[in-house]
Amino acid sequence: MATADDREQPARPSEPSGGAASDLHSFAVQLRRLHGEINRLMQGFAGEQGLHTTDVHALAAILDAEEPMTPGRLREHLGLTSGAVTACLDRLERAGHIRRVRESADRRVVHLHYAADARPAARIHFRPLAEAAQAATDRFDEDELAVVLRFLTAMNEELGGRRPRGGR
Repeated sequence: MATADDREQPARPSEPSGGAASDLHSFAVQLRRLHGEINRLMQGFAGEQGLHTTDVHALAAILDAEEPMTPGRLREHLGLTSGAVTACLDRLERAGHIRRVRESADRRVVHLHYAADARPAARIHFRPLAEAAQAATDRFDEDELAVVLRFLTAMNEELGGRRPRGGR
């Protein structure tokens, strides 16, 4: 019978198990934990603002878009139906978080903009995330942070090109 000394001790949550930097299980655990913590903050913001979690994901997509977001691109990004995106945008507009702006050259094109008046509430709520990110980055030098950013970018590229089986 194995004693406690014979059994492998679980890795501490902040360290990869087995000491191997390429241990995929450790990466998966830490990515899930990070996702859970960010999701907890997003759910809290959604609750405070009377929104759905999907609405907060839509806000993030609008805010992070490199070019003006459209309802069609948002639908693709979120993997929702056009009706679900319309309901989401209606809630966000009613709550004062976004503005819909018709393109002047083509009145059919609608651009979505994060409302400047809504930013202070988001900044206050997500300040702990910004502070945690700052504290974490302070623990690394510039070269290490460049590698972390490359890894996160690569993960987003890889995941962005994959769809779940049976998914949209």
